[in-house]
Amino acid sequence: MLYWILKHLILGPLLKTIYRPWVEGLENLPKEGPVIIVGNHLSVIDSFFLPLMIDRRVYFLAKSDYFTGKGFKGWFVRNFMLGVGQIPMDRSGGKASESSLATGLKILSEGKVLGIYPEGTRSPDARLYRGRTGVARLILQSGALVVPAIMVDTEKAMPIGVRLPRIRRIGTIIGKPLDFSRFKDMETDRFILRSITDEIMYEIQALSKQEYVDVYASTVRGQIEREQRAQLAAQKAQKKR
Repeated sequence: MLYWILKHLILGPLLKTIYRPWVEGLENLPKEGPVIIVGNHLSVIDSFFLPLMIDRRVYFLAKSDYFTGKGFKGWFVRNFMLGVGQIPMDRSGGKASESSLATGLKILSEGKVLGIYPEGTRSPDARLYRGRTGVARLILQSGALVVPAIMVDTEKAMPIGVRLPRIRRIGTIIGKPLDFSRFKDMETDRFILRSITDEIMYEIQALSKQEYVDVYASTVRGQIEREQRAQLAAQKAQKKR
């Protein structure tokens, strides 16, 4: 109920008035049946504007950090994320990640729409990074239709590190469905999983026109964060002298 209230009565009308979002390719999204939406991830607000532009409810696999906060703020964020259709995704690997994917499979088995960012995290610099193969495994296990959808200029409205979004027009482009039925029952073949994932990233790049980088975004973000910490430590040491 919270999802529909926010979308149609509170947050949705407000965002549409302020940001005047546009959308192309709505006809490419089926009106019923299980669908996996795969897209780029430029900003935390991607998961707000994409569902805003389509009629069907979208569930997203979101990083588990959003659901583990402490105190009132943690409680509020956790319940808000659950209320708007976010599902905690443990990215630590192993059984934890498998459990998260099982939740995604359950959503799809109910004929719903599941949104996934194959990059696994937000792009640190608006470039498109290597996809993770969990999405391919989910595609083959569920048999769901795959639809690419990309966000335009969300990173300019709310870059990493900014708390309040800036006013800027935001777009969504929905591409034609992708067919991976030729790989049925091959979800244990890691080469097939990589092939599917790379094909998805190619389609996303074709829609978004982003520069593609064949490394994981998390690796680049980790490097940037280490450099920032080192720079901060050097500045503190300089002040003590």
